[in-house]
Amino acid sequence: MALIVQKYGGTSVGNLDRIRLVAKKVSEARARGDDVVVVISAMAGETDRLIGLANQLSPSPMERDMDLLMSSGERVSAALVAIALNAMGTPAMSFTGRQIGMITDSVHMKARIRKITGEKVRAALAEGKVAVVAGFQGVDEATGSVTTLGRGGSDTSAVAIAVAMKADKCEIYTDVDGVYTTDPNIVPNARRIDVISFDEMLEMASLGAKVLQVRSVEFGKKYNMPIYVKSTFMDVGGTLVTQEMSQMEEVVVSAVAFARDQAKITLLGVPDKPGVAARIFTAVAAKEVNVDVIIKNVSDKGLTDISFTVPKVEVRQTLEALKPVALEIHARDVTHDENIGKVSIVGVGMKSHSGVAAKAFEALAAGGINIMMISTSEIKVSCVVAGDEVNRAVRILHDAFELALPAGQRKSMGGK
Repeated sequence: MALIVQKYGGTSVGNLDRIRLVAKKVSEARARGDDVVVVISAMAGETDRLIGLANQLSPSPMERDMDLLMSSGERVSAALVAIALNAMGTPAMSFTGRQIGMITDSVHMKARIRKITGEKVRAALAEGKVAVVAGFQGVDEATGSVTTLGRGGSDTSAVAIAVAMKADKCEIYTDVDGVYTTDPNIVPNARRIDVISFDEMLEMASLGAKVLQVRSVEFGKKYNMPIYVKSTFMDVGGTLVTQEMSQMEEVVVSAVAFARDQAKITLLGVPDKPGVAARIFTAVAAKEVNVDVIIKNVSDKGLTDISFTVPKVEVRQTLEALKPVALEIHARDVTHDENIGKVSIVGVGMKSHSGVAAKAFEALAAGGINIMMISTSEIKVSCVVAGDEVNRAVRILHDAFELALPAGQRKSMGGK
């Protein structure tokens, strides 16, 4: 008997027929003799609907109230799945994040998990029941207030619960049958990846791939919890996210990721002296804004320009933080550009191969695409390009590294 944690996303529970399908899959797993914990997202579109209702009442509702509101979507889904399971003859109990002891910090709308007690889940499993848990939510240990974990937080809930319960595996069910070399909607011949490392998946998730939430991959890597990405609607395929294996280095580039939800912030005429950059980014950090690519131009007459990228949804907070700082340090101006996107190549094999970045830059140049900013790590190269060039850049890089072919058939440095 194994202990399995299964997570089902919003599209998987989007209507009653799909909820019945999820219940059937869970019931089949339980019938095989496995203990099952199910983590459920809100029905597709429900969280956006709730946010829309709040925004009709107030342009800036209190985050504590928003957490209480948004957590209701997952509670509804969890209760419905439990009802469906019981109707099928599979004993089940539904739980909120608070009820399973999902303890978080005090940051509303993007709380971080501190611990999971899990006593009620263990008790339900001991009674032979399926535990159905509302994902995305927890409780602030200090105040008892409901908290939510941010977009995609049900993934994080699932992997964290799998770790806390010492599960044998964590299965993430969604509307796609695994992780692909890039979005098949942009590149129709994109290939499903059978096995991918935590590091590669972490880069892809942080760079815009929507299959898994970043923090869920971080949990998996930290505690070595294998994550299987599977389709709710097809019993084929899937991608295993696991620790890096030696044969993975044979593939230099594994995937092309992209993000459209980026904006570029530029401070013009910044005094080029010690402490100024620290002052700028301390102010941004105080707003809990995630800064990505940073470029500082060469100093001219003691002045320089500093540019960096942030998520579009955090532009307002960033500008609010920077305007008083700009006055304080006597910067000439603060500007922003929301018509940008980020395109990245990812692969653990980059660690031991040279010339990968050059090949990417050459391919984009040949396609007439201008690169505004560049960021690199051991296993990724990211380029900021114009927003309306993102799709074409993705196709160019996918072709350049022959990602449509199995690794062993690639003639470029995309393979052996």
